[in-house]
Amino acid sequence: MAARRILTYPDTALRERAEPVTNIDGKIQEFIDDMADTMYQAPGIGLASNQVGEPCRIIVFDTSARDEPSDLVVVINPEIIEVDGVVSTEEACLSVIDYSADVKRAQRITVQGLDREGNPITLRKDGLSAIVLQHEIDHLNGLLFIDHVSKLKRELYKRRLKKTLKQRESSLQRL
Repeated sequence: MAARRILTYPDTALRERAEPVTNIDGKIQEFIDDMADTMYQAPGIGLASNQVGEPCRIIVFDTSARDEPSDLVVVINPEIIEVDGVVSTEEACLSVIDYSADVKRAQRITVQGLDREGNPITLRKDGLSAIVLQHEIDHLNGLLFIDHVSKLKRELYKRRLKKTLKQRESSLQRL
């Protein structure tokens, strides 16, 4: 098990739609373990496979409090089949550095997919777990949470990020 590098915006791999997993083998199991290690070390509460450069449909998340035992959930080929209600909450992302914003999402969702052994599962979630599931499934579809904010806010973030990245590059060149 090893933590992997998390891709950050504007990396184009984050915009690719992930492909369904067709064979759950030892390689996939190792990858799931790597994803969990990466998420916990970041630290984060959710991670999609394409955030670490693998365009397959796998997400991991754990919304347990830091002082509680971990409750890792793995979903392969997740599909949202039902939504209900609307809630607006502040979101951030391991792949979108130095930015958070309010995003409207479904308050309750039902997701179908496979567990890490390939068994069919149905998750009915609300609150934070519902938000995390939607956020991570968006990643698998090539969407980022900044796609849910106004064009103006998104453009302001892009400009600020471009300036930050340019400053970092300039600092590195001076070393």
